[in-house]
Amino acid sequence: MLNKLSFLGILLILLISCNSEVKKQADLLVYNGNIYTVDSTFSKVEAFVVIDGKFLETGTAEALQEKYDFKEKLDAEGKTILPGLIDAHAHFYRMGLQQQKVDLTGTNSFDEVLDRIIAFQKERNVNFITGRGWDQNDWEVKEFPSKEKLDSLFPDTPVAITRIDGHALLVNQAALDKAGITLKTKAEGGAIEVKNGKLTGILIDNPMSLVYDSVEEPSKKEQIQALMDAQKISFSYGLTTVVDAGIDKKTIQLIDSLQKAGSLKTRIYAMVSNTKENLDFYLGKEPVKTDRLNVRSVKFYGDGALGSRGAALKEPYSDLEGHYGALLSPVAEFKKTAQRIADSKFQMNTHAIGDSANRLVLETYDELLKGKKDRRWRVEHAQVIDSADFKYFSKNIIPSVQPTHATSDMYWAEDRLGAKRIKGAYAFKKLLDQAEIIALGTDFPVEEVSPFYTFYASTARKDLKNYPEAGYRMEQALSREETLKGMTIWAAYSNFEEGEKGSIETGKFADFIILDKNIMEVNENEIPNIKVLKTYVNGEKVY
Repeated sequence: MLNKLSFLGILLILLISCNSEVKKQADLLVYNGNIYTVDSTFSKVEAFVVIDGKFLETGTAEALQEKYDFKEKLDAEGKTILPGLIDAHAHFYRMGLQQQKVDLTGTNSFDEVLDRIIAFQKERNVNFITGRGWDQNDWEVKEFPSKEKLDSLFPDTPVAITRIDGHALLVNQAALDKAGITLKTKAEGGAIEVKNGKLTGILIDNPMSLVYDSVEEPSKKEQIQALMDAQKISFSYGLTTVVDAGIDKKTIQLIDSLQKAGSLKTRIYAMVSNTKENLDFYLGKEPVKTDRLNVRSVKFYGDGALGSRGAALKEPYSDLEGHYGALLSPVAEFKKTAQRIADSKFQMNTHAIGDSANRLVLETYDELLKGKKDRRWRVEHAQVIDSADFKYFSKNIIPSVQPTHATSDMYWAEDRLGAKRIKGAYAFKKLLDQAEIIALGTDFPVEEVSPFYTFYASTARKDLKNYPEAGYRMEQALSREETLKGMTIWAAYSNFEEGEKGSIETGKFADFIILDKNIMEVNENEIPNIKVLKTYVNGEKVY
């Protein structure tokens, strides 16, 4: 009788045990993939599980299917899968607005610029023509254009076209009149170009705002369309998080409302533009943080751009005697703002191109962050650094660079800087070695949106025509692993978001992309042409 009871007891225990091993429910299994997790060991796996919009577990399909039942399975067919890419410095909203303006990128002459403006106006017939993308360095005549032809073609319609870097503007007389700009207008923190006693129509840096302020703001409908257009383009390139480097309170609040409504799914790390209204609104508060929006940084412009000779240099430009460029704000104002941000919970992210601007930014950061750990202040561009100033970079003073700037500027950068200074320019490897981290972005629409151009410029240091054959100053190239980290986990770290994105690990947002080629092994010349097959945010296919 005892033996029979014992047998029944054992049988009951076995039945209970079997029932307790019922498979758990999960939303998605992605398997048969070449998956780069970008975890601490840069490991690769074959499959992962997604539940409630987050990665649950990685491993093999066989092991994971023994543990879980899935609502959906995705066979990656051996394709390469990466964490969702992060653009660490771009202009998301501005790029969206650009879709509503005349596109002047890739123009090879001023006449081609004029042809595009004429065609645009014929199609749109707007009251104020705006556009962006011309670059005189790409023309046979590598000089700033002037307004005479615009005045002849558009005597009554204001025209304002921005140079590709956003730091120079060509306007016609109608636009000058509308903005109230005359020969007597002061140009602090920039320039209003005058030749032979006449305005040429070229404005550099701060005076540009006089024209921009005279342009009617886009309607709410146009603003929403701009954000949705930017999202569509970004997802097509595998960008699941974009750092918008300088937007105002109204735009941030519009982004938040569209994200909460479910129509804007892109994750945005918003740098608040440095205006009194914005700073007064945000700095006294806690940072704004949702699953898709993070507002905890301020964007400050230190100087202009190298291409328009607005970058602030310690010594004169090699190709323009006596010209140093300019800071866009007085030193006292910069330091006062930096102190105010240091006293808040916000991060400071400063645009600094020239070695003089970088010295000011780095010394100020170093002074204010003494004893303040984990503030992660960023130097945006960190483009020309004096050899004595690299020492300031660290995980608390992070270089945020755009590799395609090196390959866009390499044709003329040494003309501006000379053989000695160029050694401290676009020095990505040296920055990484010092800081142990580097955040990579595109600066679109200054450059193309494609993160694969970024990857190529970072690793091969060539333009899209395979020039130069041996790469541009290859001692400053990053490896493929370093580059991928700069576009994922290090970019996430620079945003205080490494705990929730930037790698395929348990508990992080299920943001991932599937590529048509293995970016980590394909011949480097194929990198720029890599295509995104699918983009997922929160485990949801968005492209």
